[in-house]
Amino acid sequence: MALSMDALTERPAAQPVARERAAMPAHAPLAMPAQSLRRWNRAERRPRLAPELWRKPGFSRLVAFGGMAAITGFGAWQMYKVVEAGGVTLLEWAFLILFVINFSWIGLAFTTGLLGLGHLLRHGLNRKPVLPDDLIERTALVMPIYNESPARVFGTVQAIAEDVIATGHGASFDFFFLSDTTDPDIWIAEERAFLALRERLPGVGIYYRHRPKNTARKAGNIADFVTQWGGNYAHMIVLDADSVMTGETIVALADAMEKDPDSGIIQTLPRLINRNTLIARLQQFAARVYGPVCAAGLAVWSGRDGNYWGHNAIIRMEAFASSAGLPDLPGKPPFGGHILSHDFVEAGLIRRRGYAVYMLPHLDGSYEESPPSLMDLAIRDRRWCQGNLQHSRVIGAKGLHWATRQHLATGIMSYVSSPLWFVQLLIGLLLALQAAFIRPEYFTNQFTLFPAWPVFDSERAYNLFLITMGILLAPKVFGWFVTLVNGPARRGSGGAIMLTISTVLEIILSALIAPVMMLIQSSSVFSIISGRDTGWKTQRRDDGSIPFRAIVQRHWRHTALGIVAAIAAFSISPYIFAWMSPTIIGLWMAIPTSWASASAGIGWTLRRMRLLLIPEESAPPPIAERAWKLGQEFEALDLENHKALDLIHGDIAFRDLHQQIIQVPPPRVRGKIDTDRVIAEAKLTDAQSIEDARAWLSGRESMLVLHDRALIALLAALPEARETQVP
Repeated sequence: MALSMDALTERPAAQPVARERAAMPAHAPLAMPAQSLRRWNRAERRPRLAPELWRKPGFSRLVAFGGMAAITGFGAWQMYKVVEAGGVTLLEWAFLILFVINFSWIGLAFTTGLLGLGHLLRHGLNRKPVLPDDLIERTALVMPIYNESPARVFGTVQAIAEDVIATGHGASFDFFFLSDTTDPDIWIAEERAFLALRERLPGVGIYYRHRPKNTARKAGNIADFVTQWGGNYAHMIVLDADSVMTGETIVALADAMEKDPDSGIIQTLPRLINRNTLIARLQQFAARVYGPVCAAGLAVWSGRDGNYWGHNAIIRMEAFASSAGLPDLPGKPPFGGHILSHDFVEAGLIRRRGYAVYMLPHLDGSYEESPPSLMDLAIRDRRWCQGNLQHSRVIGAKGLHWATRQHLATGIMSYVSSPLWFVQLLIGLLLALQAAFIRPEYFTNQFTLFPAWPVFDSERAYNLFLITMGILLAPKVFGWFVTLVNGPARRGSGGAIMLTISTVLEIILSALIAPVMMLIQSSSVFSIISGRDTGWKTQRRDDGSIPFRAIVQRHWRHTALGIVAAIAAFSISPYIFAWMSPTIIGLWMAIPTSWASASAGIGWTLRRMRLLLIPEESAPPPIAERAWKLGQEFEALDLENHKALDLIHGDIAFRDLHQQIIQVPPPRVRGKIDTDRVIAEAKLTDAQSIEDARAWLSGRESMLVLHDRALIALLAALPEARETQVP
């Protein structure tokens, strides 16, 4: 389902930009017809940033998938030899099949990391982009927001806008806040922050829109922008609420897209910064040290058939509008309805249309933040899990490139692998129980000269275990080595010794967390399969801790399972207990690990010890520091500590500006009654003061009032307080 192409060829008749001009500086974005997007010679407009990506990735794909097949075949044969002595039982076949699936998964990670290692050793870890003398086309930077802190979001965008202007290309960019906020007080705080930002950056194209209904969530928010404003811009850069991008990176992306008229999406590799809790710093270190290797390998074998992660990327407006409109999947959630992980699907649809989708892994200056605790990570993971499992209904769509299907399959497998691993552990435990407590049948009914002695090749099993661990840890070793040989990255990570110690510490802590995440993701998969919808919760953006009681309630089952598994394994054999000890210890430690993960104190202690240190902590990016400072300045405006209804009622000037900003509602359908509006209107009519309105109106009804000029008039007419009856 495509979005309307009219949005790319003419300016919409009704758009919020025009409504804001009565109170704000006029700024008319240049409308660029879609036909002008392909007028340049293709050979002259190839990006300078990553010329190696223009080569055919055939050899790289042979290494990635051929190598994966070879590794998987080797592992499958070795495991078969482990269990085949004396005949393979049905339970052993099940164990073998699950092992092969999981082994192929880590095999692809290994070959991808190997490609990334070779690429980075050849081309270096980072390159400073060569900025163009001028930009011909216009780009919109869009920030979708949903119940976020206005001070934080608007401070960040001011920092980005200032940095873009500093490049000398500020005239080619406009900035949009696309609000889907459902809290009336936060919504009005956003408008106040927007007005303050317009005063801080006069003459800069800064716009704000709030949707009355957050239909289709973030994907619907972006689609609404494209259909309403898309015709004014050749490209858009989609940010997230925690995104920060330097002006150089933004200009480099716009330049790369101008030089490649066949590109549809150009993705950056965002780096994780600004967090101080233990798990956040763990993720930051892993993303900084191992991430470039994996991303470079993925970019090499994907070539121009790459993927999209939903933000910090530039998108060609024509490509998105003509091909990336998302349908609602048939049926009810969790597998039906809106596609939660929309970014993978949008990339696939744009690639199906013939546009290229690729990554510039060397482009620095793109940042985001991670969840501050294991429980926050699990909440976000639950939503991603549902969205990725929805891809099982998309992966077979006609016309998708095989690489797109691979990306979708990888996303699905990233969550399905957890229950597969869990089931494999259970089957392994059952096999051990069978060997220990069930008497073997040495002489079967079939004629044979020799008894069927139960034989288990323990030496081969041990060697296969070591090989599996080596393949699993190899991408981390590759990332450590690339960082080690890169002077600035090595020094920014504390030097060679501290980098090595940090890598070992990260491996140990990740091993403790892995079994807990396995159970969390397994629970999410089973919950989704059983039909439970996750909804959409706002992500925490602070370093706040979690009450210990809540942690115990969340993880006591994981601990109990670890105790049961330990007793069962040790009762069978100390060797089985030793084999399962990494998983068992991780489950034992679930509660203290989760508590420690949310601790900023532990994170700061490690930072002072120069452990899990990243270059962005040794030398913080100036734009990140500027964004934080501006966020503090917006905090000082006390935006959120005012009730929305009180402001609209008592501040006449702000009320007038608010009514200019809000969208005109569509005409009511004759004969159709909006029950919520009728109730809100009745409450306002019966109210004798603003205090009554504040007490009687629900949050949903308050949102309806603030979107309706007629109801705003009723609100404004209310007295400040009830009149006192004098006897």
